[in-house]
Amino acid sequence: MQFGMRFRRQDAADKVNDRFWHTIEGTPLDEVRRIQEERLRDQMAYLKANSTFYQEKFAEAGVDFDDIRTIEDLQKLPYTYKTEIRESLAAEPPFGKHRAAPMSDIIQMQASSGTTGSPSYVALTESDAEMWHEMTARCFFANGVRPGDMVLHAFSLAKGFVGGIPVMQGLQYMGAIDVPVGADGGAERLLRACADTRPRCIVGAPNFVLHLAEKAPEVLGCKASELGVEQVIVGGEPGGGIPAIRAKIEAAWGAKCTEMLGGTDLGVTYWAECDEQSGMHMVNMDYIITELLDPDSGRIIPWEKGAEGEMIYTAIGRQASPLVRFRSGDYIEVIDTECACGRTGPKIRCTGRTDDMLIVRGANVFPSAINSVITEMVPDTNGVMRIVADFEGHTTQGALTVIVERGPGRDPADDAALKKKIEQRLRDALVFKADVHLVAADTFEKPGAAKVAFVLREYPNLP
Repeated sequence: MQFGMRFRRQDAADKVNDRFWHTIEGTPLDEVRRIQEERLRDQMAYLKANSTFYQEKFAEAGVDFDDIRTIEDLQKLPYTYKTEIRESLAAEPPFGKHRAAPMSDIIQMQASSGTTGSPSYVALTESDAEMWHEMTARCFFANGVRPGDMVLHAFSLAKGFVGGIPVMQGLQYMGAIDVPVGADGGAERLLRACADTRPRCIVGAPNFVLHLAEKAPEVLGCKASELGVEQVIVGGEPGGGIPAIRAKIEAAWGAKCTEMLGGTDLGVTYWAECDEQSGMHMVNMDYIITELLDPDSGRIIPWEKGAEGEMIYTAIGRQASPLVRFRSGDYIEVIDTECACGRTGPKIRCTGRTDDMLIVRGANVFPSAINSVITEMVPDTNGVMRIVADFEGHTTQGALTVIVERGPGRDPADDAALKKKIEQRLRDALVFKADVHLVAADTFEKPGAAKVAFVLREYPNLP
């Protein structure tokens, strides 16, 4: 292209048989660190010259930009919290006091889903946008998408979410063909598009992808597994990495399922599961430095197998909406630091969000973990549940109320025995006391474009 960004990377077609989309994915970690620290110093110089937000924040902490030269030096800096970003946006709309590029350089904006508060608006320069495309391409490539593949788009395409247009841009950039129906188009339209275009891949939220498979016989008169889809890629909510849910998706579509993880603040997606299906790799280590925070000690801990904590992100090479030591809220477990695929980035599984975590009589409980147990109990249940957290904050000394849809054909007369069975399974697996209430299948609304809200603050007429 003569002017502006190219839609498709010029060498995209040549990468069909490559092992990685970019060599950084398999680069030894000492070399990765050298690249990260070089780019970190460049980022600090950029912020020193362009970011009023971080100039004030660093001055308050008594730290000079020039003091930050290594990854360990980041620990001299304060965290950046989501609440600060929201306050910044409110103070200087539309992109906040933390905008660090001239408005004349901004070519695109995106919005968060707002599921944890008001939507956040993120600005992108041309360089930022192309970085997002590259990051997205690496993830989809690791997930199994190849140049030339047709991909049915089942994330929301509306409301400015990163699962919409930026996903489409990333797929175009890597030479794939996006079928841009979106979850907003509804299950019937998506399924008819799937039947008409016969995509090799589908990308969407795990619960919605399952819902599409359930609707296929009604809409198309055939099973989803007969539509020729070979690869299902899921993200946006926990589920793809939960064995029972993954098994349901793969059985329903007759396809392999891999998951990805990202977020509006840093990019579309930056963690992606490879063909081994044993955790999501960080495949964008040259664009993001990730620290792991132990929530108990408040200390940064090494990336070692079995480690758990909250991910802290620092963007390197970012212009319009840079972030330093951003508290992501994503709570993860390190599955491994090695993989047969050859990627050197650590592999993780996202347990949930720190702002979703409930504390039940001192035990930390994630909604996604409860969902996993309930899904494993199919056909006694149909895998659908909601938590009623009708207490102040995130802590309760009582039993946690869990509403579970009984499995198809289950006799309500047997509810007492099933209730006891589920409560015992939850106690054994997650070490907390539940008060289970059983309801009929399809009590809760089927998944749509929005993320599934597992936690309800109230539930009238509790059975």
